[in-house]
Amino acid sequence: MNYFSSNFKLGILGGGQLGKMMLYDTRKYDIYTCVLDPSEDAPSRLACNEFTVGDLLDYDTVVNFGLDLDVLTIEIENVNVDALETLETKGVKVFPSSKTLRFIQNKATQKLFYRDHN
Repeated sequence: MNYFSSNFKLGILGGGQLGKMMLYDTRKYDIYTCVLDPSEDAPSRLACNEFTVGDLLDYDTVVNFGLDLDVLTIEIENVNVDALETLETKGVKVFPSSKTLRFIQNKATQKLFYRDHN
């Protein structure tokens, strides 16, 4: 797969300022970008090729958004991780992985990890 062609589709869950900054870097390459955000007024809406308004915590919304993507990433950790797991089983590359995201969403587990690993 050519990661730098308009046939390559990158999705971002969350369309805030961080997403907008990521999108500016994608312009250096020929990448088709898609963003899902709950707000019609998200900062990323004008910087991507395709903008979708939807709930980042809704399983069906996230799965349907991600099905046609090559790679899916996040700009906010508060997303439906079960949906990301489903997308991974369907061949979508998710970064960070659903396993990592599930870990960092649980602040108690994260705190214990840091305590145990200095």
